Amino acid sequence: MGGLSWPDHLLALEEWDALPEIESHHVELVEGVLVAAPKPTPKHQVAMMRLGTLLDDRLPVDVVAVPGVEVLVDPVPPITVRAPDMVVVPTGRAREYPTRYDAEDILVAVEIVSPGTGRTDRVTKLFEYADAGIPHYWLLDLDDPVTLTAFTLVDGDYEHVAGGTGKVELPSPFPVVLDLPALLTR
Repeated sequence: MGGLSWPDHLLALEEWDALPEIESHHVELVEGVLVAAPKPTPKHQVAMMRLGTLLDDRLPVDVVAVPGVEVLVDPVPPITVRAPDMVVVPTGRAREYPTRYDAEDILVAVEIVSPGTGRTDRVTKLFEYADAGIPHYWLLDLDDPVTLTAFTLVDGDYEHVAGGTGKVELPSPFPVVLDLPALLTR
C-alpha cells in the first residue's frame, strides 16, 4: 500500500491521525484496526456528487450535506472511525470545519454500496451507526434500478421507514423527494 507499513497493534486516535494519506484504497479504523476497501468507482463518485447537489437544493437551511468526512463512531478504545459517503449535519457545526465529526453531530449517514462494501454497508455499519445513536441511515444501491433504503433509529435499533426506486419520498428527518435515476444520468 504505497510503502505504508501496516500497524501490528490497535491504533489510538492520535496514531490514526498521524497516518499518511493512502491514495490507493479507502481506509477506515474499526475497533483500532485499519480496514481497507477499494477506492470508490467513478459511478459511485458521480452519484455521491449528484446526491450532494440534490440535498443541497432541498435541505432546510439549518442542515447541510457533507461528503466523505470522518465520523468518530466509537470513541472508547479500541476506537472506530468511519467515513460515510455523505452525512447531514447541523449547519452551525459544519461551519466549524471540524477535523472529523462525532456521532452525535450526525443527523443522517449515507452509504453508497460499492463492490467490496455491500456486507459492511448493509450489516456492519447498520449496527455501528445505530449503536452510536445516529438517528437516520440511508443506504443507496447503484445497481439497476438504483434503490434507496431509509432507516430511522427507534429504541436503539434501525427500522425501515422509506425507500424504493425512481422518485423516493423521505418523510424524515426532513421531507425530501429524491429522483434516484437522476443520480446517474442527467
